[in-house]
Amino acid sequence: MSDPRSAEALPGDQAKPLPPALPAESTPTSGAARPSDATPDPRSGRRRTRRRRAGVLVWASIAPFAAWAALRLIPADVHFEWIRAVAFTPYVALASAALPLLTLLTRRWAALVVSLAVAATLAACVLPRAVPGGDPPAAGPRLRVLSANLKKGAVPPEKLVALVRELRPDVLTLQELTPSAATGLRAAGIDALLPYNVDVSEPGAHGSGIYSRHPVAPGRHIRFGDFRQGVATVRVPGAPEVAVVSVHPCAPRYAAKAPCWAEGLAALPLPAPGGPVRILAGDFNATLDHARMRRLLDAGYRDAAATTGNGLAATWPYEPWRFNGWSIPPVTLDHILVAPDVATWSFGVRPLPRTDHRAVFAELTLPAR
Repeated sequence: MSDPRSAEALPGDQAKPLPPALPAESTPTSGAARPSDATPDPRSGRRRTRRRRAGVLVWASIAPFAAWAALRLIPADVHFEWIRAVAFTPYVALASAALPLLTLLTRRWAALVVSLAVAATLAACVLPRAVPGGDPPAAGPRLRVLSANLKKGAVPPEKLVALVRELRPDVLTLQELTPSAATGLRAAGIDALLPYNVDVSEPGAHGSGIYSRHPVAPGRHIRFGDFRQGVATVRVPGAPEVAVVSVHPCAPRYAAKAPCWAEGLAALPLPAPGGPVRILAGDFNATLDHARMRRLLDAGYRDAAATTGNGLAATWPYEPWRFNGWSIPPVTLDHILVAPDVATWSFGVRPLPRTDHRAVFAELTLPAR
């Protein structure tokens, strides 16, 4: 039985007041702000600023290379200034190799992808010239071709004749051949080595000429802007007729000269099945990066230097040449382009005194007749 006193207070029991509640201690939670968080760290702000500036620098470094690669892929010489600039694409391609390293150092991964694409594009435009290959089978006679720009006839005739004796070319194409230079070559004995010729000499830089060991028939020379590019058909025993052009369009040094330069290159004959074997040799005033030159290669011509892996051998300028106070690095303006059925055995560049161009020389194998 339960105690009846359990439900009621016993007499004498006094209700004792409870002690006052102690104030609860505030416990900081993970989301509450600490006093130290109220003041931003100036070092982290400086780091963010430096990182932003580094990003701007990286993208600003990539942008001109990307623009260059895009313009290089366009099948046209888009502007006069681009005609002058695109000749230096091999140097730009070399410099672009540093872009991926820059992006790695700054940990810019999107920029790394873009820089790799830009560098690869420029490399694809340039590096094939340094890799030999692409020769067709050819079983006809050999043909040695030498070409030289005489710089308004300034090259001493005896020096050129000495080079002819050394290399023994079958065909010699000359640019900037003046009447006095042609007379000097005859006096120095050129006729004993190359007895047949087509003389399109002119005063100044406008003339040209073709000298041959084999009989030649003159063709109608190509003339734009007073520059005369000599044309001849060479009859090589055991081979089809060989159509040779001494190439020299006017130089695009000024905007007014750009149309003359473009027309002079556009007028060069293209290889055609069933036609003569075509060889273009001379000072093209253009590199393989110019769209006008790429048109010739797309039509079937092959550059003798690139076929032998020497496509980056520079030929101009080889005298001090400055533009707006800047020294111009050498580029490849002189070429020997051959028809698709001509094989190239060797290629080289040779110096001549008193000219700013290196002579170019190639040993070829013609198709059999």
